[in-house]
This record gives sequence, structure tokens and C-alpha cells, in this order.
Amino acid sequence: MTEQVKAIVYSSTHCQYCAGVKKFLTDKGVAYEERNIDLNDAFAEELWNTGMRSVPVTVIGDTKILGFNQTALNKALADAEGLL
Repeated sequence: MTEQVKAIVYSSTHCQYCAGVKKFLTDKGVAYEERNIDLNDAFAEELWNTGMRSVPVTVIGDTKILGFNQTALNKALADAEGLL
């Protein structure tokens, strides 16, 4: 993977699945921006406005992935890399 692929991870402070998503992306060498909904109400509102009601939510390009779904994450990363 390349540092050019950038993801956004909506997370919360004590979420083990959020930690799993962040580790997965780090291990793949994917740059991401963490948006912790516990620490910033604006991030919580952004997440709510997407229609998602729980974390983690990973946004890669136009794809939103709920939970720690490695298959969906790999597909979204491959699709995003293909667009670069």
C-alpha cells in the first residue's frame, strides 16, 4: 500500500474494534486521520450525518465501512489505489 491512500477513521476512546482498524491500516502503511467522537462533538455530528450510528466507521474515497471488516477494507483500499 502507499501513503497516498488516505482514510478517515471515526472512533471512540475505548473501542477495541476501532483500535483494530487503526492497527490494520498502520500495518498496511495507509495514512489515516482519526476522528474520535468522544473527544470532539463536531466529529460525532459528522458521523451522525452520514447515517451511521456506531463506530468504527472507516471512510476510504466514497466508501464507508462500518466495523472492523478486513475484506471490505482491503477492497476499498485496492479500489482507492486504482484511482490514483
